[in-house]
Amino acid sequence: MKSLVKTVVLITGFSILTRIAGFIFRIYLSRAIGAEALGLYQVAFSVFMVLLTIVSSGLPFIISKLTASYRVGDNQKKQGAILSSALIIGLIISLLLSCVVLIFKNLFANLFTDGACIFILIALLPGLIFSSVYSVFRGALWGKDNYFALCISEFFEQVVRIFICILLIFPTASVISKAVSVAWSLSIACALSMVFVVLLYFIYGGKMNKPGKEYKELLRRSTPITGVRVAGSLAQPLIALIIPYRLISVGYTSSQAMSLFGVAVGMTLPLLFIPTTLIGSLATALVPDISMAVAKEDSNHIESRIRTSVIFALFISAMVVPLFAGAGDLIGSFLYGNELSGLILASSAWIMLPMGLTNITSSLSNSLGYEVRSCLNYFVGAVVMFLTIWFLPMICGINALFWGMGLCMTITGALNYFMIKRKIKIKLKIFKPLFYLSLITLPCSALVAFFSKLTAMIFPEFFSIIISCGIGWIFYILLCMVFNVVDVKGYFFQVSSKFKRKKVKKV
Repeated sequence: MKSLVKTVVLITGFSILTRIAGFIFRIYLSRAIGAEALGLYQVAFSVFMVLLTIVSSGLPFIISKLTASYRVGDNQKKQGAILSSALIIGLIISLLLSCVVLIFKNLFANLFTDGACIFILIALLPGLIFSSVYSVFRGALWGKDNYFALCISEFFEQVVRIFICILLIFPTASVISKAVSVAWSLSIACALSMVFVVLLYFIYGGKMNKPGKEYKELLRRSTPITGVRVAGSLAQPLIALIIPYRLISVGYTSSQAMSLFGVAVGMTLPLLFIPTTLIGSLATALVPDISMAVAKEDSNHIESRIRTSVIFALFISAMVVPLFAGAGDLIGSFLYGNELSGLILASSAWIMLPMGLTNITSSLSNSLGYEVRSCLNYFVGAVVMFLTIWFLPMICGINALFWGMGLCMTITGALNYFMIKRKIKIKLKIFKPLFYLSLITLPCSALVAFFSKLTAMIFPEFFSIIISCGIGWIFYILLCMVFNVVDVKGYFFQVSSKFKRKKVKKV
């Protein structure tokens, strides 16, 4: 148990550092290249992410499982053979995908709203090949329980990319040149990260052996996982194609459509995903715990863990809603120098509640063995999302994207919840806490909005955000304690008691 806690703390700590670095980079990028170039890059990057999912989703996961199983008998030869086989498969797939894009580049160019996106995608292709090698070695390190190497390699990639991007971007360059430079910075960062993770693998005693008959097993076991994840990731490029197209069809110019898309996806969405860092760490910690409880058929333990985790995810998500809803305009102006991003942030803050529910229920579904069913639930929500982003731009413009995402997450989260409840046959009882949390966000949002406007007349933006959000956060905690939504006082008491016992033991 102590080892699990240390692993979770390590992953969470590095994840926070990586996200902070990425967040700072996003702020710099939005200011350095502008909303239009950022929009072009996001469109091309969404297609690249589908290709990357094919290369680096199912294969590393299976490598980690097989490596861990061969460690039981200390079969070093099999571990090395699995790595070599996966490396060959990954390289072949990435090279084939790159060739497909290059051969049919005119077709891809016609799919994009702006044909310049194809040049950005081509600049990203070397990163696909380097990532195929990178992901294989990371999967082997994962199977060896070397979480420090996993975390430090991811953090290294983020830092290197920021440094290279700063060197490559020239303020006087054209819009498309800036976007292409960002793409090249990612490819170069992938190359350096590949070298770094390969060195880590051999430094920690890893070996490579001649591949045997592992190809068939790797493909057989990784293909279903890859297929499910690719199907889910296809939503991103479709959104990137539909939103600009629909905005242009209702009267926006191509430049305006790309700028709005860049503001929404490049500036606003990263902020809305902030609660997922902590929720993801919680889900990672719960996977082995719930799996053991399922094996023991301990329904009481499963019910307790699932209900607690779902309420905690909703609590964390709802805690951020008032901050963005009340002070979104100041946050957008302070971080990006773009008030529109702040206005979009304030109007779309509500989607963090269904997003939190979907994130935790999807993770729980996967840990319980219902990955395919969870994906089908997402498809149902995705249908509603695509209908929304197709028809609503004529009414609410770029906000149609967030209405579509919110409806998708609401439907997917609800379907996951009822599936878990029906399959496990437990009473989760989360509707009352969800109702109270939703109500609590309303007065807290109003309070943050009031103090943000009041303090903005006296203090600079930064201090105004800190003061208004701090007051809103305290008020939110107090209301949660009054309505007994979560046992905040008991939780902090337990943490304090554990810290004191640890300190006494150390003395």
